[in-house]
Amino acid sequence: MAMRAVSVSGLKNNPSEALRQAKTDMVVVLNRDHPDALLMGLDQQGLLQAPGVRPALATALFREGELSLARAARVADMDTATFIVHLSRLGIAAIRLTEAETLADLDTLEQWLQSSSATPAP
Repeated sequence: MAMRAVSVSGLKNNPSEALRQAKTDMVVVLNRDHPDALLMGLDQQGLLQAPGVRPALATALFREGELSLARAARVADMDTATFIVHLSRLGIAAIRLTEAETLADLDTLEQWLQSSSATPAP
């Protein structure tokens, strides 16, 4: 495997070229001639096809808030329900609401329950 180099400005001006190069070679990103980052294609050597890699990557990105639940499920190559079960087994909440969002949802539920119980049965 060869190694390539790209400057930060080169990466900014043409990111698709750096990503294309990263599919076959490692690409070192240089910031003022200082190695700053490394780009490596995940499909190299079949890395994404190795058991557990896609779910682990998707789980980490979801846990860090980088991906939505649906998008993480697609990255994991799972349907959403299966990904939720996967998260549950790991003790990771699939739905994260703030206290205010939770209270608003409870208010909405209470209003719905009151309106549905006030409706006479046919």
